[in-house]
Amino acid sequence: MKTPKISEAVVRRLPVYLRYLQYLNESSIRTVSSQEMGQTLGINPAQIRKDLAYFGDFGRKGIGYEVPYLIEKIKQILKLDRTIQVALVGAGHLGIALSNYNRFTREKLSIVALFDQDPNKIGCKIGLLPIQPMSELNATVSRLDIQIGIITVPAPEAQRVADRLVAAGVRGILNFAPVKIKVPDEISLRTADLTTELQALAYYID
Repeated sequence: MKTPKISEAVVRRLPVYLRYLQYLNESSIRTVSSQEMGQTLGINPAQIRKDLAYFGDFGRKGIGYEVPYLIEKIKQILKLDRTIQVALVGAGHLGIALSNYNRFTREKLSIVALFDQDPNKIGCKIGLLPIQPMSELNATVSRLDIQIGIITVPAPEAQRVADRLVAAGVRGILNFAPVKIKVPDEISLRTADLTTELQALAYYID
């Protein structure tokens, strides 16, 4: 449903809307206006209406948005109405934490394979998933139709791992390593630098 005209900023706001709508749904709230959404999320209501209008006419005049319906539509837009398989490379503390967290989420983004190059970790299990050697990456990505790779390795290894993931056939990468990596234009890349975020936050501490 997405088109090339949709900006990165719009795409990044959609999960924020989805999370809020899911909260409303769990609270048995069935309708919500853009004004109510904007007040809670700190986003201009006109911006919310504009973002959603890129993908269709989801609101009803005088009523607003039907929460369950809008949840369904945003999931379709984000392709979360189907299971997306994810591989994680780097079974250190962060990788283990992400894998364990993923087991308890209800979203259809599912970590289904773990990899590490440390021979002492190979075969150990995180939950129900065994840690596999990097030599099995290509075959596993193909067999499980894995679309996204998560990188939680030390910075010097990040680019090499990204190259391996791209070669294996993933379409998107989430990089937690504290270093910039390069991928081909057709690969979607997101970087989550925890150190940088903490350092920036420290500026505001008296």
